Amino acid sequence: MLGVGVDVRRNAPIALFIFNRAEHLRRTLGNLQRCRGFADSRIVVFGDGPRTSQDVEAVERTRATAQELLGSSAEYHFRTDNHGLARSIIAGVGNVVSRFGRVIVVEDDLEVSNTFLDYMNSALERYDGHAQVFQISAHMFDVPGFIHRSSVVFLPLTTTWGWATWDRAWECFDPSAQGWERLMSDANLRHRFNLEGAYDYASMLQRQMRGRGDSWGIRWYWSVFKRSGIGCFPPISLVRNTGMDGSGTHGRGFLRSFEGRESVLYEGKIELPERVEVHDEPVELVKRAIWRQNGGWIGAATDRSRRFLRALKRD
Repeated sequence: MLGVGVDVRRNAPIALFIFNRAEHLRRTLGNLQRCRGFADSRIVVFGDGPRTSQDVEAVERTRATAQELLGSSAEYHFRTDNHGLARSIIAGVGNVVSRFGRVIVVEDDLEVSNTFLDYMNSALERYDGHAQVFQISAHMFDVPGFIHRSSVVFLPLTTTWGWATWDRAWECFDPSAQGWERLMSDANLRHRFNLEGAYDYASMLQRQMRGRGDSWGIRWYWSVFKRSGIGCFPPISLVRNTGMDGSGTHGRGFLRSFEGRESVLYEGKIELPERVEVHDEPVELVKRAIWRQNGGWIGAATDRSRRFLRALKRD
């Protein structure tokens, strides 16, 4: 059993994705810089270009904030054109893992625990050789049953708020999401992809593939799901999303409920067992938490109503 805080072979580089929210970025970097191991971590900053002329000032201010706080110790990749969040993440993660073999991914609207980097680097090292583990996640849903748990949880799921991966996993990422249409015709497959009805991920992927979304995350989940891959999660969240104020690309809608209710981010010891196993009981607890955090039956009904209204508009 390995505990967080032990020495690891090397710290993974941190890919930091920024756009036009300087104050969010300042808070994110303030948190990261307080993490143990930050001084020994390579920082690679990716800044997307402005969407319109109205974005130029905010984009430039955000880039200046990054350079002010990180100085010459960071590596910067600033675009003049706008690629959008999904293309930026896909290209940036690919850039870093191709050079360094692993990456920790942070967007500019996250608040992280002081133990965030300890956990990420230790878990990356521990599970590098486990082919079925595709992602290390720092986020955990609001599961009361995990309050006294000290060990990581393995789930058939991926997340997008503070995560890490390896080149051997990311090479399986398929941005074209080949085979996604099977979700529309195979009810059992769709049920499994939706975590037995906990959340309608299938409709999210359908919207993406029909040109009505900009999500790399749902395509990453599908890529991992097709290979029966899993993610490694802390028992209590080490990250909080501060962008659920409507300022971000994906800061609106029922997904904001994934933020949870933690007033203090977890800083306790997290055990990393050698054996990688998915157990039914914690998976069921997470499914219930996802269902509850997104409104239960009311949330599901609201989501169906939104899809119906979108369909009417298209017609």
